[in-house]
Amino acid sequence: MQTLKVIKIGGNIIDNDDALQQFLKDFATIKAPKILVHGGGKLATKLANQMQVEVKMIEGRRITDVDTLDIITMVYAGKINKHIVASLQAHNCNAIGFSGADGNTIVSDKRPINTIDYGFVGDVKQVNTEALEVLLNNAIAPVFCAITHDTNGQLLNTNADTIASELAIGLSKLFKTELYYCFEKNGVLKSIDDDNSVITSITTENVKALISDGIISDGMLPKVNNCIHAVSNHVQKVCIGKPSMLFDSNTKHTTISK
Repeated sequence: MQTLKVIKIGGNIIDNDDALQQFLKDFATIKAPKILVHGGGKLATKLANQMQVEVKMIEGRRITDVDTLDIITMVYAGKINKHIVASLQAHNCNAIGFSGADGNTIVSDKRPINTIDYGFVGDVKQVNTEALEVLLNNAIAPVFCAITHDTNGQLLNTNADTIASELAIGLSKLFKTELYYCFEKNGVLKSIDDDNSVITSITTENVKALISDGIISDGMLPKVNNCIHAVSNHVQKVCIGKPSMLFDSNTKHTTISK
């Protein structure tokens, strides 16, 4: 089996074009089959403000009404995704932009209303790998934005970390899958104010203690939960840290394992 690298880049890389271009230049050098997953950074919020569409966030999660869905579709699947794909072509990396609707690759259910109505937000229920297998075996890199669909014509805003995790799991029958969450920090930190306090190893056994002690919390909590979900479902390797961890094994980062 070939090794497949599924790499998700976070908002701070998207928001800084110099950092994004350096990452894409490096990403293009990866010879193994690869998938890139990206979020939307701050651009969707900026555009919403310009269009006088109210931005509603609860616990760091965006409430997605009809107008907001239109904006994130324009920003995520349009401007950001095509900017990334065009930049990769400039670095001689053949790439194709995807939402979950393209090729019917990622199907989601609209999140049910419990205590909070998140609107048009999707929870992934199925990954279809047929189209992706053809592309990956022909050295073409799929580039996924954070949008899926429900097979009934409805697009859904979907967490990019979750998309990366589910892609890695879905493709694990065809490849040895590795999952990398790249952002501006060195990994999961013991102290949020000390970038050198990296927890180098987290397992399915010690993660509960880290959560109960409040070391893993806020925005890092769903990311780590996606990591645990991945390693518990046949993903070979999961890492969190700066993009340099992809190219230098001595770079500090966090590895998640069973």
